[in-house]
Amino acid sequence: MGGKWASVTSVLDPLIVQTFGRGGVRNQRCCRALSYFIVVLVLILTAPLDGDAQAAGPADVDSSRIVQADKDPGNWLIYGRTYSEQRFSPLTQITADNVKQLGLAWYSNLDSVRGQEATPLVDGVMYVATAWSIVKAYDAKTGALLWSYDPEVPRELGVRGCCDVVNRGVAAWKGKIFVGTFDGRLVALDARTGKPGWSVMTVDPDKPYTITQAPRVIKGRVLIGNSGSEYGVRGYLSAYDAEAGNLVWRFYTVPGDPSQPPEQPIMTEAAKTWRGDWWKHGGGVVWESLSYDPDLNLIYFGVGNGNEWNHLYRSQGEGDNWFLSSIVAVNADTGAYAWHFQATPGEEWDFDAVQQLILADLQIDGAPRKVLMQANKNGFFYVLDRTNGKLISARNFTPVTWASGVDPKTGRPIEAPDIRFDKTGKAVSVLPGALGAHSWQAMAFNPKTGLVYIPAQEIGMTYESVKDFERAPVGWNIGMTTTNRADVKGYLVAWDPVGQKEVWRANYMGPWNGGVLTTAGNL
Repeated sequence: MGGKWASVTSVLDPLIVQTFGRGGVRNQRCCRALSYFIVVLVLILTAPLDGDAQAAGPADVDSSRIVQADKDPGNWLIYGRTYSEQRFSPLTQITADNVKQLGLAWYSNLDSVRGQEATPLVDGVMYVATAWSIVKAYDAKTGALLWSYDPEVPRELGVRGCCDVVNRGVAAWKGKIFVGTFDGRLVALDARTGKPGWSVMTVDPDKPYTITQAPRVIKGRVLIGNSGSEYGVRGYLSAYDAEAGNLVWRFYTVPGDPSQPPEQPIMTEAAKTWRGDWWKHGGGVVWESLSYDPDLNLIYFGVGNGNEWNHLYRSQGEGDNWFLSSIVAVNADTGAYAWHFQATPGEEWDFDAVQQLILADLQIDGAPRKVLMQANKNGFFYVLDRTNGKLISARNFTPVTWASGVDPKTGRPIEAPDIRFDKTGKAVSVLPGALGAHSWQAMAFNPKTGLVYIPAQEIGMTYESVKDFERAPVGWNIGMTTTNRADVKGYLVAWDPVGQKEVWRANYMGPWNGGVLTTAGNL
């Protein structure tokens, strides 16, 4: 799945940068519309933006600067600000007391009325991706447009997007800006001029792949996934050399044709969890979350749903189907499998596991633990040991009806009776539904409060298996029908990840709201 309606926020000292816009509408479901522009708010009483630590040149970003990002708090160098994806800003000029004094500094109209879901990067210059994978560079102080790059994605390919022609952002590295284009390319741009350098097609262009993910650069390799599970494409994560653009490694998320040699040794084991001719169906795309631990040299990413959603048609109703709806860890140098945790084995409710993967060091039961945290689409908040993928704890952060909990020993959900519609042949109403208790909209962790802030929602759905299903050559193939329930809610939850409990909540007018960040200014 991809994104829908959103506003995504980033911080630049002393500016707050925000993009507003509409995400794609899936199955013609929609929420209230927002304007299409970038707006920058400035705190009237603070000094102008000069920046204590400016780079030697535009987007002069490397591993050292990202690791030491707290020494350069006025910039936002990578999608989640740091490799840990905490979306925490150490800036303190804007506080809970003076935030009401924010006023408009500048704004810029965007040239599309399509979905806007990007987090801008800032390194003196602001770099932001817009719909159709267009990239723009602005003077972060004045709002002057420095350059704009249009990859000229063929507009007829918009039919391949599950959720509009959105793009969630760019990556910066050593004078280059990288963007994944909707039609499957990875393009390196000169950060000073916006002129393209190398470009590589990362997918089979004859298949309905798309890219909406923001790339990340780790150890000189550009990481990029793709979208399109509902259209039958096979998911993978790729690493390309940032200088030359050549493919370094690739990790597939669904085992391939068993008559061919497996791409990775772990695929032999993964194939045992599938049935039928699964390799013809695809699924398991990597379209959003990605984080990195430099000490462990592990990259973590979330994997999407299968195709079809209906477990009966996808895998004869049997098997866990590795690595669908899983969090996977691989070696950053080689892409070799390290571990995985499957949040929803054999899933058939569109419970992707692509929500933000936040890394933090917490005191749990009196001992320091290196953890990975995710507020999963399925309604459970997971705390994992990021060294080995073992479950530390899990608890629902919104009402959940499809499972009564998570087994602390196995990490498997304790499914409710008759929840699997492919086996009962009957319609089933589930909370959360396919839009998730939390989707791609960013959550954030504040190390000062110890809390995670989650844009949560309650959107139930009724699922029913389609009898005598036949795959169509164009469009979705999920093998089922779905209906959203009318009683919906949306709210921001402050969650204690150690105690696994809600601390407070702020109610929204409805569901499907924007992502969040948190700051040292108690915001």
